[in-house]
Amino acid sequence: MTTPNKANITALNAVLGQTFRLYVQTHGYHWNVTGPTFRQLHELFEAQYQNLWSALDEIAERIRIQGAPAPGSVAQLMAHAPAEEAPAQSADDMLSKLIAGHEALATTLRDAIETAGKAGDEVSAGMLTDRLEWHEKELWMMKASRS
Repeated sequence: MTTPNKANITALNAVLGQTFRLYVQTHGYHWNVTGPTFRQLHELFEAQYQNLWSALDEIAERIRIQGAPAPGSVAQLMAHAPAEEAPAQSADDMLSKLIAGHEALATTLRDAIETAGKAGDEVSAGMLTDRLEWHEKELWMMKASRS
């Protein structure tokens, strides 16, 4: 396996791990949000966790296509994600933590897009660009709802 291909797999694993962490966090917030914005946030979080869940399969398949095994356990997935923060205590805190999570993943995606390009993996670069577009739109919507 070439060095660019190894770097590409490492980058895809980072995207997968962070996507899984954000999925779990978002789903938990969907279950536990309360307050005057309950319905709006409950529906927003549901749409987000469903999108994140669907993305996991696509990212893992790209890892397999690159010739590496995809992480197959929660521990393996979380090994590719940053440490989990303390749970949010309010709807505003949930929104703030999700904004931070989407921003962190957007940074990881930008790095992974560059790595995929260096590896000559245009398909992964395209998939990652599509993921970045979705995260940027979600960030815009979440930030706009706080103004």
